[in-house]
Amino acid sequence: MKTAFISTAIFLFTLMTYGQGGALDLTFTARNNTAYIQLDSINVTNRTLGGDTVLYWNDTVLSVCYVALSEISQKSDHFQLFQNLPDPVTGQTIISIQVPERDKMVMTVTDILGRPILHTEMVLEAGMHSFRFIPGEGNLCLFHARWRGKSSSIKILQTASNANRSGLIEYIGNGGASPRFKSTASATYFAFSPGDELLFTGYANGSQSGIRDNPDASKLYIFQFASNIPCPGMPTVDYEDQVYNTLQVYSQCWLKENLNVGILINPGQQQTNNGTIEKYCLEDSEDSCSKYGGLYQWDEAMQYTLQQGAQGICPDGWHVPDDEDWKLLEGAVDSHFGIGDPEWDNISYRGYDAGANLKSTSGWYANGNGTDPFGFSGLPCGYSYFYGYFWKTGREANWWTSTEINDYAWNRLISYNYTEIHRINFDKVYGFNVRCLRN
Repeated sequence: MKTAFISTAIFLFTLMTYGQGGALDLTFTARNNTAYIQLDSINVTNRTLGGDTVLYWNDTVLSVCYVALSEISQKSDHFQLFQNLPDPVTGQTIISIQVPERDKMVMTVTDILGRPILHTEMVLEAGMHSFRFIPGEGNLCLFHARWRGKSSSIKILQTASNANRSGLIEYIGNGGASPRFKSTASATYFAFSPGDELLFTGYANGSQSGIRDNPDASKLYIFQFASNIPCPGMPTVDYEDQVYNTLQVYSQCWLKENLNVGILINPGQQQTNNGTIEKYCLEDSEDSCSKYGGLYQWDEAMQYTLQQGAQGICPDGWHVPDDEDWKLLEGAVDSHFGIGDPEWDNISYRGYDAGANLKSTSGWYANGNGTDPFGFSGLPCGYSYFYGYFWKTGREANWWTSTEINDYAWNRLISYNYTEIHRINFDKVYGFNVRCLRN
């Protein structure tokens, strides 16, 4: 058994006081469909705090010890900006903000002289919200948050300037307020706080499979190494008078078809929050929706919530995949860049052949068909554009993620003339397909 600890320094403010700690045991095993297979190794990466560690067979249990730092102020009616963790910053850090009611949040980053560096605004639901922050150039900056006229600021110090990297504020998600933690020190370095987002990559017989989770208790994880089969135990899903097939792609279970749910409205109308799911169809035809799936503006797809990974218009037990879900899929299907590779954090066309491996084998313009070894069978639906226009049919497939980026949202795009897959942020009024992922 392997025990991992952190040896980073964390500044303690009067906001925090030491509390009790604990330990988590994360246990791993693997299957190919329903048959047990032996893992060669497991890589564990902390996507929140950074850092990773590796377990080698027959060591399949990671024990992580931590010491709690209880936050004094956790009132639900209190607006609060928390100091970033880790602090100081070596590459990226996490900033948490608590808001008592739904309203607009304005976030601004300035240098020490008050000159603006970054600015973003978004509407947040009541609760605790987390953001990934990359400071960019400079060793010291100020992060300002403003909600309903109330303002709060923190100083952020980074130990090495990211001179060649632009600054970034990226929404991660929300959840109830919880204690912060730090780990104790040991020769083995692995930063962890309960609730951090961890990426587990299992390796067996030359293949890899990935799982994401935010563990706050001991847990068993089962890697799945089968692909291009119905999801074990759930071959189909009945939803809104339609039957969808399921598709296992290693440790992810997807709907095999694009979602086609809701009432058809004229493409010249904007989809609205009226209690009824609305969709666009190519050529304003239900037959096109039956073939390609419906086209949805981002707010409609999310059912008017900003929560990353929300169910949105997906069936119960499923959700609109977020940006990290898509990165995991891309790493699983690409022949050159694996799960967790920094390649997937890039913008624009990335990877080697992930796009070709997710495209259908027919129906693409200029014979730009895919190989489709995993059965994802992406179809070139194109997209709807600013009320009434359809573009790129036969040439592109586009899917929304549930992840916002400033006032836009991330999508995934596959083109007839590229084998790579595109990651870009679009205005939320575009109409894209939705492919649901099982919780």
